[in-house]
Amino acid sequence: MNIHYLQHVPFEGPGSIVDWARRGGHTLGATRFYCGDPLPVVETLDLLVVMGGPMNIYEEARYPWLAHEKCFIEQAIAADRRVLGICLGAQLVADVLGAKVYANAESEIGWFPVEATQAAAGLFASFPRQIDVFHWHGDTFDIPPGAVHVARSDGCANQAFVYDERIVGLQFHLETTLGSAQQIIAHSTDEIVKGRFIQPPQAMLANPQRFKTINRAMRELLDRLTATPAGEGAA
Repeated sequence: MNIHYLQHVPFEGPGSIVDWARRGGHTLGATRFYCGDPLPVVETLDLLVVMGGPMNIYEEARYPWLAHEKCFIEQAIAADRRVLGICLGAQLVADVLGAKVYANAESEIGWFPVEATQAAAGLFASFPRQIDVFHWHGDTFDIPPGAVHVARSDGCANQAFVYDERIVGLQFHLETTLGSAQQIIAHSTDEIVKGRFIQPPQAMLANPQRFKTINRAMRELLDRLTATPAGEGAA
């Protein structure tokens, strides 16, 4: 299976997705926008993963590649590719699908629980009813027209959606490892301020087992999402 991810900054990469791809014998390619990497041909992909980043989806004047990225995501969806958007990536996917993206009432940074909604089924049928996940976001999205709202939290009502059983948007992070969390913290200390849903770095890194738990949830979600090749129906 050919998997390609879009990365926006050096310190927010695919994390545990790399190990999942290697174990499955999948090909893993990347477009690193901060390096000026080219985008692949959409039809060669089975799964597109859109990573997070500190920028906002509406900062095209500062990050001109955002416009090209949105067009590419739109092409992938139109070509029946499977798409997973994470944090900023989920916001980009939501925007392409016609939903509004805007500042959340409060930032969420650190470990806080999300819970599956009553509508969670299909790809999220076996997702934990509640799980502590890693967050790092200030914006949020509306649920796109035609998508299913599958997860929420006290700090952010719209945490995840599924569209057409092949497109997933996660506001939170399941791919983060202890090492990648350390990288994000090191490059984003200015965002760690007092807030109801903001933890200090020591609390974020205190329990390494948490990363193993979310990485397992990511593997299980990716297994379901890729259960059938792109273009051959829902998983």
